[in-house]
Amino acid sequence: MVASALVVVVVFTVAPILASFVLALFKWDAISSPEFVGLDNFDAVLSDETVTHSLLVTSGLAVIIVFLQVALGLGLALLVAQRASKIVQHLFRAAFFLPMLASAASISIVMAYVFNDQFGVINYYLDLLHLPEVSWLSSTGGATATIVLVAVWQQLGFTFILFVAALGSVPGDVLEAAQIDGASPARMFWRIKLPLISPTVLFASTVGLINTMQLFDQPYVMTKGGPGESTYTTVLLVYRTAFQNLQFGYASAISVVLFAVLLIITAVQFTVSRKWVFYS
Repeated sequence: MVASALVVVVVFTVAPILASFVLALFKWDAISSPEFVGLDNFDAVLSDETVTHSLLVTSGLAVIIVFLQVALGLGLALLVAQRASKIVQHLFRAAFFLPMLASAASISIVMAYVFNDQFGVINYYLDLLHLPEVSWLSSTGGATATIVLVAVWQQLGFTFILFVAALGSVPGDVLEAAQIDGASPARMFWRIKLPLISPTVLFASTVGLINTMQLFDQPYVMTKGGPGESTYTTVLLVYRTAFQNLQFGYASAISVVLFAVLLIITAVQFTVSRKWVFYS
């Protein structure tokens, strides 16, 4: 079983990563023979304003999405854990987890119709209420907000379930002792609950950041990276460079740079976390 699992990991994870590193050293259009160019692709990537712009767009979206996922997931988990019975907690877990069962692409297709400027459901009801229609997908702010909303909605169940489980592991005797000492709910949260679940906060934010830095489905399906490249993420740039421009070596170099950025961000997160994450 272990050997089979290792084969799957090597074939579907390690091998593609190594292939990307190797392909980044070549100029290849999938038609002619690959031409070795060394580090020329990386030199071009580091001076490419489009790559820089896509990284900034992706980073901005990632920070907003992860912050909302963690904050809303933790807030909802606190509300459910304190106010709801076990049966209601299970119902909430199922309800919030349902969007994760569908693929991001299929959800994005549905949401593209829901938020369509001309015939979308949202603008239809705004019109019925005699409220001004919103340019959800054709304005810079609207497109960004829509991408964030859809991404947060689909992944919120993951952080919600994590925090419900983490809050359930907080020792009850510690909370009872704090209540006897007269600690307010807010003080109990900041002084007891949050420090005890801080490893879960780190895990949720790290996984969320890695996932959202690879955001592709929502911008590709809903906005095509627009308007004005306001939602032009790095993975979308890699896709277009490889499969539309047939610059596979250059696209691989961009993906390697993104991989390096993710490694740096993760390393910084774990370094900074030593000051606020408690494992004891």
